[in-house]
Amino acid sequence: MKMKLATVALGALMAAGPALADLTFPSLSYRTGPYAAGGIPFADGYADYFTLLNERDGGIGGVKANVLECETGYNTEKGVECYESTKGQGALVYQPLSTGITYQLIPKATADGIAIHSMGYGRTSAKNGNVFSHVFNYPANYWDGASGAVNYLLEINGGDIKGKKIALVYHNSAYGKEPIRTLEELSKKHGFDLSTLPVDHPGQEQKSQWLQIRRDKPDYVLMWGWGVMNQVAVQEAANIRFPMENFIGIWWSGSENDVLPAGDAANGYKALTFHNVGTAFPLFDDLQKYVIDAGKAAGAGDQVGTVLYNRGLYAAMLAAEAAKKAQEISGKADITAADMRDGMEALEMTEAKMAELGLPNFGPTFSVSCGNHGGDALVGVTQWDATSKTWSLISDFKPTDGDVIGALIEEDSSAYASENNISPRCN
Repeated sequence: MKMKLATVALGALMAAGPALADLTFPSLSYRTGPYAAGGIPFADGYADYFTLLNERDGGIGGVKANVLECETGYNTEKGVECYESTKGQGALVYQPLSTGITYQLIPKATADGIAIHSMGYGRTSAKNGNVFSHVFNYPANYWDGASGAVNYLLEINGGDIKGKKIALVYHNSAYGKEPIRTLEELSKKHGFDLSTLPVDHPGQEQKSQWLQIRRDKPDYVLMWGWGVMNQVAVQEAANIRFPMENFIGIWWSGSENDVLPAGDAANGYKALTFHNVGTAFPLFDDLQKYVIDAGKAAGAGDQVGTVLYNRGLYAAMLAAEAAKKAQEISGKADITAADMRDGMEALEMTEAKMAELGLPNFGPTFSVSCGNHGGDALVGVTQWDATSKTWSLISDFKPTDGDVIGALIEEDSSAYASENNISPRCN
């Protein structure tokens, strides 16, 4: 759905100058295709947050926000086409919502001077702003997720997982392969045995992988899945009676869609996260009043508060806060893509700011800088209760292994810089 919103000028300029253009936020959505069940709630949350700002606040700094939605079907080629068809319409920042699309857009968007926010996905080494000037992946990335899972296992095992067997079930794509190198390094550091089990797209056939898990009897299973792959994996785990509390998914494997089909058998399943769950936050009262009840919701209104709706809302909130920072830095309300990039690089999310926005403890605190486009790498853990059909945050947002991840980011980003003749840009 494309929202066409009225153009509004800042109050002080309404009589003195021309109306300001809308602040345009493209949404590379996928409401169709094999991953639509995940794409729809994210797109709804992203759009609804900007609608709330428009209806309640008159926009951002007095300028209305325009969500420019383009359907990708989670297809990389279509994602690039969406980028090319929308970039000239005042686009401030892109949320590709796909690791494959992100990889393709990194050189294009950088050349065009438009920022990318690949929140919790994409090329992990883009955290190095010294090399990737226009790509941001705060507040956490896939390597943080891998480390967050290992740190959680260390925590519940008294700090020692030497000799433990950990299996990784992963989507056989660039996305699913992202954590492997990190887990390999962490296995050397902590002495656990790692096995990897790829699952081909879309993931409906996993019998052989779970038969192997039944034979090998790993202590824990981690999963980097998406779409129907997650549902099938949870059901297969239940079929072999693998303990759900020892099964941990990445944040793209931790939505209601992934566990509801398995019913009571999914009880206790866990997933990593970089934001909170549910609707017990003051902002949702405003969302209900100004958006849902007013009939202005992007979708049917039935996704509000679900994990992926909250993720879309969180992405929009971070984009809006970066836009405010860009307005502050530039001294103008009608910011450009270059201003937006600067605002993202100067973004700081404190608990006080989140509370002021009506989202206390909704996400980790973090700051961004020229050299650090990924934030402070804090990761939490959620768990599914099949009786109440709710996710709960069962841990604080905690630090990940900066030594291991930092070295890997430096290695990968340095190789990218060498291949593309990129000179370090930060002092």
